[in-house]
Amino acid sequence: MKFSDGEPLTADDVVYTYRTVLDAKTNNTAKSELDAVKSVEAEGDDKVVFTLKYPYAAFAARTVLPIVPEHVAGKQDPNTGSFNTAPVGTGPYVLTNWSKGEKLTFKANPHYWGGKPEVTSFTMAVIADDNVRATRLRSGDLDGAVLPPNLAATFEKDDAKRTYRAKSYDFRAVTLPTENEVTGDRAIRRALDAAVDRRAMVDKILDGAGSPAYGPLPAADPWYTEEIERRHDLAGARRILDEAGWKPGKDGIRAKDGRRASFTLYYPSGDKVRQDHALAYASDAKKAGIEVKVEGATWEVIEPRMGRDAVLAGFGSVGDPDFGLYTLLHSSLAGDGFNNMARYDNPAVDQALDRGRRSQDPKEREAAYATVQKELTEDPGYTFLTHIDHLYVLADRWKGLTTQLEPHEHGFASGPWWNIEDWQPKK
Repeated sequence: MKFSDGEPLTADDVVYTYRTVLDAKTNNTAKSELDAVKSVEAEGDDKVVFTLKYPYAAFAARTVLPIVPEHVAGKQDPNTGSFNTAPVGTGPYVLTNWSKGEKLTFKANPHYWGGKPEVTSFTMAVIADDNVRATRLRSGDLDGAVLPPNLAATFEKDDAKRTYRAKSYDFRAVTLPTENEVTGDRAIRRALDAAVDRRAMVDKILDGAGSPAYGPLPAADPWYTEEIERRHDLAGARRILDEAGWKPGKDGIRAKDGRRASFTLYYPSGDKVRQDHALAYASDAKKAGIEVKVEGATWEVIEPRMGRDAVLAGFGSVGDPDFGLYTLLHSSLAGDGFNNMARYDNPAVDQALDRGRRSQDPKEREAAYATVQKELTEDPGYTFLTHIDHLYVLADRWKGLTTQLEPHEHGFASGPWWNIEDWQPKK
């Protein structure tokens, strides 16, 4: 196997990659995912030995980092070096141009171990707004796009287009920061959990392309526990608030000790699905006497506010439950970028997550993750809303297109173009 510059990939490159990620001076989100790693050593050119601090059940699936060439990246600062915008890798394509915030262009890697693909070049356009993507797809400016259900449906009668659906672990949830004087109240969080009509969101917002989210794991996941499923219970939400001392005011909004049950909920501008979720959530909350003020903004505006304001967020990881649950919920990661955005702190959940991560016994791990899911129903740090299917509409000119079970993250590693090197033109 060779890098795109023709140099061979060796065990030293693997060691360099992992050591750099684990270095405290390196800005890399994968660091928390590799906490169990004590050391990484090379034995010859084709063997790498990992030594762990503690048993980690999901470790094998963690050894999937893209490997970088030490002979290039090792000469640069990993945080600021040019390698970050002009990478050298071993995949089927090479980045040839990057217009920040606009598009990335790729061409076939001449040294790719899998041979020359039929698609010799392609461009990925960066378009945040759902409606703009649909318009450009309809005009022929794009060959394919990920779209929300309502926009994907507008192409159903277009014989030149084909829609692909991917099941996913991707869920939408409202973060409820504990530092906020309203969302920090457990009664408020429990009432919101009971007041939200998840099924209506699936039917009306997702047009059936998804399922209710009662927690971070979808019902089809083998680690999912059915005990957490709960019905829409507006009367129960009102009762929780009454018992906690949140009394309705003249305008219908509740208050306690002079503090109104009111908070702001941000969603990223241009994301129609999140906007619709946020508006539906606010409508459900108001019926229980809680005012949710919905605002769209860029991530540059949202990120500094995540510690105190609610966000209509998206998460979800495929594979072992440790992957998604630990970073979402463990208190040690509270406020660590997009990890544990709600600043959730529940000792029982922390202990269960640690047991699930370190135990080798499948039954003990199953019990641990069942505990996590049950605790979230009693002490919700997030209001879980829906699990969404990903819909992609593409010009019907190629064969070999498939989808996979997908995480929250989008990009050309997901969607029908995850294996674009295998596409063949239709004759």
